[in-house]
Amino acid sequence: MNKINIPIMSDLAARGESPEYLFWVGCAGAFDERYQKVTRAFVKLLHHAGVSYGLLGKEETCTGDPARRAGNEMLFQMQALTVIETMKAYNVTKIITCCPHCFNTFKNEYPDLGGHYEVVHHSQFLRKLVDEGRLKADPSVFSDKTIVFHDPCYLGRGNGEYESPRAVIAALRSKTTEMPRTRSKALCCGAGGAQMFKEAEPGNREVNAERTEEVLATGADIVATACPFCMTMLTDGIKFRDKQEEVKNYDIAELLVQSLGL
Repeated sequence: MNKINIPIMSDLAARGESPEYLFWVGCAGAFDERYQKVTRAFVKLLHHAGVSYGLLGKEETCTGDPARRAGNEMLFQMQALTVIETMKAYNVTKIITCCPHCFNTFKNEYPDLGGHYEVVHHSQFLRKLVDEGRLKADPSVFSDKTIVFHDPCYLGRGNGEYESPRAVIAALRSKTTEMPRTRSKALCCGAGGAQMFKEAEPGNREVNAERTEEVLATGADIVATACPFCMTMLTDGIKFRDKQEEVKNYDIAELLVQSLGL
């Protein structure tokens, strides 16, 4: 693949340019080795579709979501106000993010602190690009695969978005299936509410182990996710069951990239 030159907001501003969208990479997209692949996949799709966007690069910090979920309200507000000032400097009005936690925080919590943006989750944005014909999947790539989608809590129950990721998967023309607990009744991956960063509480089973059992019971070849926390928890669950050769975990952006041959 040809090397992609990533547009950085400070460089664009120095040239007097202002992109339509800020792509917010998020902590996982920047630092987690597995989720960096999702960031790269999504960037490939943005370039393929000719989207006007920019990244903050080294100026991007955490939204503060984990701090608030863990109960540190002061740290959350400090982080949020720092991010809002950075956004003001670049006149950011539209944000795309792959992480439902960042999406939820920007959309529902930043307005209280003066941060007002049009916030789009990447599943919604990819659906738009597919609907507009700017991303055309090869229907033969996944025609022999069965895909099951796991609903992220902060995308689904938190913000009522169930259809966009499924619409992206539908564009692949694969077989699809659903788990018994799905959409508004979906089981959490086990990482939400800052659980990712603390020891498990007393119980007889890890949440991600139970959700993984539901994934495996469908007989699907691929479990599609749209959240970095979900990806980590389900990937760990699949490895724990030693099923990583039979069942793959991909983000919807990665599936689209594969179907487009990018």
